[in-house]
Amino acid sequence: MFDALLASLASLGADPVVLAATSGLLGLMVGSFLNVVVHRLPVMLEREWRDECVRLAGGEAPAGERFDLVVPRSRCPHCAHRIAWYENVPVVSWLALRGRCSACRGRIALRYPLVELASGALAAACALRFGWDPRLVGALAVSWTLLALALIDYDHQLLPDDLTLPLLWLGLVASLWQVTVGPREAIVGAAVGYLALWVVFHGFKALTGKEGFGYGDFKLLAALGAWCGPGAVLPVVLLASLAGAVVGGALIASGRASFGSRIAFGVYLCPAGWLYFMWGDDAVAAYLAFAQRAA
Repeated sequence: MFDALLASLASLGADPVVLAATSGLLGLMVGSFLNVVVHRLPVMLEREWRDECVRLAGGEAPAGERFDLVVPRSRCPHCAHRIAWYENVPVVSWLALRGRCSACRGRIALRYPLVELASGALAAACALRFGWDPRLVGALAVSWTLLALALIDYDHQLLPDDLTLPLLWLGLVASLWQVTVGPREAIVGAAVGYLALWVVFHGFKALTGKEGFGYGDFKLLAALGAWCGPGAVLPVVLLASLAGAVVGGALIASGRASFGSRIAFGVYLCPAGWLYFMWGDDAVAAYLAFAQRAA
């Protein structure tokens, strides 16, 4: 039976279109869960921090209703209607309900199906890029985690350790089998990634008295370094900084932000890191070849 399962999986991976479609469908389902993570994890952390402050002050944290990634079941934010399983099918249910709650007809945000579609598209892209290969598993883990981190940072300017640290450790463990890079590159990449922003943070603070980054950014870049090696750190930071400068300039020009406004740098680090993970080595090799020909 196990051999038959392996054979069916191997035949699935032999056709890149079928593999991409299957990965995309899996990504849609994972995207539905990512919507839960993005909404609930910051609330869970806030409650945990508040309860810890109460205990440190000598009080007793009040017992409340269980709230985690599983309980309670998803509900309409307008009328608290419990969402049935058939109302929670990725993308399809939102389209069938025309973006409204079946009970109160309140609007269901367009963001939910967009996140599901993004998760599916990332998974399909990973399948097309790596095929049936151990790197595909790592690519899916990296892609989905970065998507969740980017959304949480956009909403709360927060990069939770609950996501950045597992991504870092998973990259280090994966390096033992050289899924993307070897152990030496992963360890050096994690160290360089963390220290790069740590040095900039403290230098900027010493000069201006302000904090330019959060510690979550250090850990995120360390995780990307663990997956991609030390050579990824500079290109990722430069690409993220360029994207941040362009978007920030556009927001300032439109009057939606001003000089000195805080930006969530993780929103730019995540896509920059994903792009490097997917095509960074090829892009760097092509650039070096071009530079040698030009010289």
